[in-house]
Amino acid sequence: MSNPINNLLVIRSLDMERAVRFYEQIGVCFEKHAHGKGPEHYASAVCGFVFEIYPAHEENDATKNTRLGFNVDCVDSVVELLCKIDVEVISKPKESPWGRRAVVRDFDGHAVELLSPTKTQKFPES
Repeated sequence: MSNPINNLLVIRSLDMERAVRFYEQIGVCFEKHAHGKGPEHYASAVCGFVFEIYPAHEENDATKNTRLGFNVDCVDSVVELLCKIDVEVISKPKESPWGRRAVVRDFDGHAVELLSPTKTQKFPES
């Protein structure tokens, strides 16, 4: 059996427009969708992976304990853009075994890891 590949991530937000603005600073492009009688939401599809932002109906409905990660071209530039929209920086950009890395918090409380992998990057063994 082959290894499963993650193809979908859904988070919930109390303010979808604000959430979209956060992820657009990272470079994610969204389209507004609605399926049947379901709620309007935002979706981004890249290389078979779908990332969706659905509305949260109350504080307990948010997915704020979910941690996300994105590879980006330049961690420092992305963190600078995010600081312009008042995003909390949990861990400033610095070198790590995986490449240059930072962690920020989106407007719904999700920890978001940003990584610019080195060209010779090798993942450490668990």
